[in-house]
Amino acid sequence: MDAIRQRIAARALVPGDRLPSIRQSARTMQVSPSTIVQAYDRLAAQGVIAPRRGAGFYVTGRAIPPLSLMEATTPAARAVDPFWVSRQALDSGPDVLKPGCGWLPADWMPNDALRKGFRAVARAESSILADYASARGALRLRRLLTSRFAEEGLGINPDQVVLTGSGTQALDLICRLLLRRGDTVVVDDPCYFNFQALLRAHEVRVVGVPYTVSGPDLDAFERVMQQEKPRLYITNSALHNPTGATVSPQTAFRLLGIAVASGCLIVEDEIFTDFLATPSPGLAVMDGLEHVIRIGSFSKTLSASIRCGYITARKDLIEGLLDLQVATSFGGPSSVTTEIIADILETGGYRKHMLDIRTRLEKSRKTVISRLELLGIVPWTVPRGGFYLWCRLPDGQDSTEIALQSMADRIIHAPGNIFSISQSAASFMRFNVTHSVDNRVFHSLEKTMARCL
Repeated sequence: MDAIRQRIAARALVPGDRLPSIRQSARTMQVSPSTIVQAYDRLAAQGVIAPRRGAGFYVTGRAIPPLSLMEATTPAARAVDPFWVSRQALDSGPDVLKPGCGWLPADWMPNDALRKGFRAVARAESSILADYASARGALRLRRLLTSRFAEEGLGINPDQVVLTGSGTQALDLICRLLLRRGDTVVVDDPCYFNFQALLRAHEVRVVGVPYTVSGPDLDAFERVMQQEKPRLYITNSALHNPTGATVSPQTAFRLLGIAVASGCLIVEDEIFTDFLATPSPGLAVMDGLEHVIRIGSFSKTLSASIRCGYITARKDLIEGLLDLQVATSFGGPSSVTTEIIADILETGGYRKHMLDIRTRLEKSRKTVISRLELLGIVPWTVPRGGFYLWCRLPDGQDSTEIALQSMADRIIHAPGNIFSISQSAASFMRFNVTHSVDNRVFHSLEKTMARCL
C-alpha cells in the first residue's frame, strides 16, 4: 500500500491511470498475489483506487497528496516505472553495466574537442565567464542551428530559436506554456519513458497510440484525436525511442493532416536525427513550424555534462517561452556551455565526430544483434542508425522480472513496460548497443532467462 501511495505522490500514477495487474505487481514487488489483492482492496476501501469490472483497478484522484518525487529505499519499494531505469542508471557506480541506459560511453564522445573548447573559453572575455546569458541564449549558437535547419529545408530566423538548459527542460517549458492540469497529451506506445514521467509531474492525462515500424498507427491516431481532443502529441520522428524506427514520409504527411484537423500541436524531439547518415524529412520541415514545435539537444552526441537544448517554434509561441525561461532559469543556458558547443559545430569537428560515431554504431549493432539472437532475443526492427535496439524476448520471458533479477549481477536493463502506456510490452526490452557488447551482459541474460522460465 505504501509503494502504491508513493507512486501516486510522485505522479507516476495519476487520476484515471490503471494499476498494474495483480500478477504483475506480485512479481515486481516479490510478494504473493494474495498480498496484492489485500492491498488493492484496502486502498479501494479508502477511496484511493477503484475497481472497474473486468478492467482492473484505477486511481480515483481522491486525497492526492502534494507532488513529492520520493526516494524509494529499495528497488522493490519503488515499482519498475518510468523513473526506475533513470534512477538506477544515474546513481550506480562505474562497476555497474548499463545496457539499459540512454547515452553513449564517455570514451565515445569528442573529449579532445571538448577540452580544446574549455581552453578557448578560458581565454574568452569576462562577460562570457561571469554574466547571465540572454533569455533566448547565445546568438552565435542560434545562428549555427538555423544554418543547419536551412540545410534540411527549414528556413527560420534565429529569433525563432530558444536555447534551454537541456532537451528535458525544453519539453518542460512547452508543457508549462501550453498545458493545464487535466489536459490530454498523446504519446506513442511505446515511447521514451521520461516523456511519461514529465507529463505525470504536470498532472495531465496521457494517452498512448500504438507504434509501428513506419510511425504511429494512423487509424488509432485519428480515433484518439477525434475522441480525446488532445492539446499535444509528443514523438521522435527519427530513430524513435525506444523502437529505433523512423517515420515514413507517407505516414508523416497523413499524421500532420490528422493533427492539424484536430487542432493538436505536435512536439517533435529530434535528439537522434544526427545519428542518421541520410536524414528523413522531419515533421517540422514538412509543416514549416505551423503546427509543429521542434526540440533537441546535444546530450546524446557531444556531452551529457555540457548540457544545452533548444526549442524551435513559430513566433507567437516564442515570447511566452522566453518569459517562462526567465521565470524558471533567469536566462538561457550558460554562455560557457554554448561557446564550447558553438566552437565544435563551427570547426567542422562535429561532422567528423558523427561520421565516426555512425560507423562504430553500425559495427556494435551487428555484433549485439548476433549475440542476442543466440539467446532467442530478436530485434523488432533493425534501425537505420542510433544506439537502441527494441527486442522481443523468447516466449514466456518477462522483461521486468529479468531486469530485477539482473541487478544481482550489477547489470541494469530497460524492461519494455516502462516505455508502454498500456503496459503491453512485457515481452520487450530496450538495449543500448554501445553498453551491451560486454560478455557479462549476455552471460547474465542467459542465466537469468533460464531462472525466470
